[in-house]
Amino acid sequence: MSDLLLHKDRIIDRINELFIATDQKAWARVEACFTAEVMFDMHSLGGQPPQRIAAKAIAAGWQQGLTPIEAVHHQVGNYRVDIHGDEATAFCYGIALHYRRTTSGRNTRTFVGSYDFHLVLRDGDWRIDTFKFNAKFIEGNLNLETD
Repeated sequence: MSDLLLHKDRIIDRINELFIATDQKAWARVEACFTAEVMFDMHSLGGQPPQRIAAKAIAAGWQQGLTPIEAVHHQVGNYRVDIHGDEATAFCYGIALHYRRTTSGRNTRTFVGSYDFHLVLRDGDWRIDTFKFNAKFIEGNLNLETD
């Protein structure tokens, strides 16, 4: 396998690991997918403007937000990866489903959108240093954590 294909495969593996670790609520593994600081952009969901924050803070925020959720499932695909030396950009579509049994019976919430990543190669390992979610729409119970 050529070096380019090997690196592309490792980049996609890193992104997949981020989503799988999130679904498994394995927060140390989530943190390990990132560089120490990340340009983090979730403003398409009404969050704060893009900002540089610690990977530890991202993992802690997701842990806090997802603790009440019983099951999380990310499905991603349609990857586009461009590698330029020790840096790469990646794009993919993504769907995230959240499930929690509620008294209302409205037990799910679905996020549909795409992701933009920038990654850097450090000590032979690709890490995410830019994470951006581009929401297309959200459907379902928007108050799933408290309903």
